[in-house]
Amino acid sequence: MRCRAIWLFWSVVIVLGLWAFIFEPGFRHHTKTYKIQIKNWLLGKYKVVVLADLHIGSPFNDLSRLEKIVHLVNEQKPDLILITGDLVIHEVLGGTFVEPALMIPALKKLKASEGVYAVLGNHDHWLDADVVTKAIETAGITVLTNRERYLNGYWLVGVDDCWAGTPDLKNALNKITSDEPVILFTHNPDLFVDIPDRVGLTIAGHTHGGQVYIPFIGRPIVPSEYGERFAIGHVIEGTKQIFISPGTGTSILPVRFLVPPEISIIDISK
Repeated sequence: MRCRAIWLFWSVVIVLGLWAFIFEPGFRHHTKTYKIQIKNWLLGKYKVVVLADLHIGSPFNDLSRLEKIVHLVNEQKPDLILITGDLVIHEVLGGTFVEPALMIPALKKLKASEGVYAVLGNHDHWLDADVVTKAIETAGITVLTNRERYLNGYWLVGVDDCWAGTPDLKNALNKITSDEPVILFTHNPDLFVDIPDRVGLTIAGHTHGGQVYIPFIGRPIVPSEYGERFAIGHVIEGTKQIFISPGTGTSILPVRFLVPPEISIIDISK
């Protein structure tokens, strides 16, 4: 009886390990759609695809995976694509560093009717902000660092990472004088506490949804000053709202458990 219990215990450990380190991060890549309303939105249904934490070079996230991600994104025929930073890796177990320039051919293929925009994440800054920015812009993608862009009926604002960059909300928002809706995107959701009510929706990444979710316990590790408050998904606080994508790559440990890699799709309406 005791031997059977020991055998069962180690069988469960092995199965969970294979799931967390191989099956989920390597084979459960999916798209998920969220419906979010923005006050004063006048454009009708509007599709935004969010690519967070690509971490190209982390296990199961090589350049061929990036090509597959781009194909899945383009299949959605999005109005807008937002890349919320951390294209590169910085010390992940089992990972292989990939130069940002090698990502250009795949990133060039991203297509959206109103464009593709990006901000930098902490890993991008730790490598070299100028190098990563150059690669992104060479791919035809606009990097919005503490600045705005007026699109068709709303303002898009990009703000730098609050861990390794220099976020400047004032500079990013001070040129917006009309009362049209504002969508702000940044890497780290911790910035959300400082974002004014004027912003209709904030979009971020960085947390990876904690990478691990244990039922009835929660997410043991979330890289945020606010714990699980801004770990994943659509969060509404008062009159403000934020969406945090769990992203596609991994960091530090190449593990995901009940937090599969995700291409996040936001259907915006009034």
